[in-house]
Amino acid sequence: MAKMTLLEMVQDIMSDMDSDEINSINDTQEATQVAQLIKSTYYNIIDGRDMPFLYELFQLEASGTASRPTHMSLPDDIIDLKWIKYNCRKSTDTKDKYKEIIYKTPEDFMYIVDQRDSSASDVTVVTDTTGITLNIYNDQGPNYFTSFDDEMLVFDAYDSVVDSTLVATKTKAQGKRSVAFTLSDSFTPDLPVQMFTYLLAEAKSNCFLTLKQMPNPKAEQASISQKRRMSQEAWRLKNGITFGNYGRKPGIKGKPNY
Repeated sequence: MAKMTLLEMVQDIMSDMDSDEINSINDTQEATQVAQLIKSTYYNIIDGRDMPFLYELFQLEASGTASRPTHMSLPDDIIDLKWIKYNCRKSTDTKDKYKEIIYKTPEDFMYIVDQRDSSASDVTVVTDTTGITLNIYNDQGPNYFTSFDDEMLVFDAYDSVVDSTLVATKTKAQGKRSVAFTLSDSFTPDLPVQMFTYLLAEAKSNCFLTLKQMPNPKAEQASISQKRRMSQEAWRLKNGITFGNYGRKPGIKGKPNY
């Protein structure tokens, strides 16, 4: 099945329900209700599984202030952080040196930076937005990061000879982006083409139960069949991709790594 607009899905479902023909989802109250049920079904599908197509590469956003040189943040549409790399290339290096930055819980991160000598020349004392002071190395690329508020990421080091702060263009990260569903005729849900049959079947089953107060065995059977198929074919790449768990937003978490 090819991708379908919201109007096309509403028309398909209403045809099966023997409802009035429409040219817009706003033509009748029932059409609007069907569109809303498709929207709810879509979010149920997205929220219920770890959809691979929602993961993408992106760059972090720099703090923009020299007083917090190792503070960075996630783009607003990223809701689940998987991993971060930073280009720790020295001024004398001839090529880039990206390395994976290890997540630490706030407790472990504070233990690490508190062991450093705040009076040493290679340490800069940074005051976090919470007022807490952090002993940050200023002569090397970062090794660890954490978050105290699930919004701002704090790294343990930066190389002041190379840059005055950590730089957004030197970051590489992967995470899960949020999705939006627009109730408009031309809107096409953000799904891989192979999942539209599942969305339509599941939405059709929901519409019959909610609006007609009766089950549709054919639609339910199609929904179950497509759900089983999607469990095997959600990944377009053979055998899928295995991600490490380095951090999450909300609730940034990391795998133990000491």
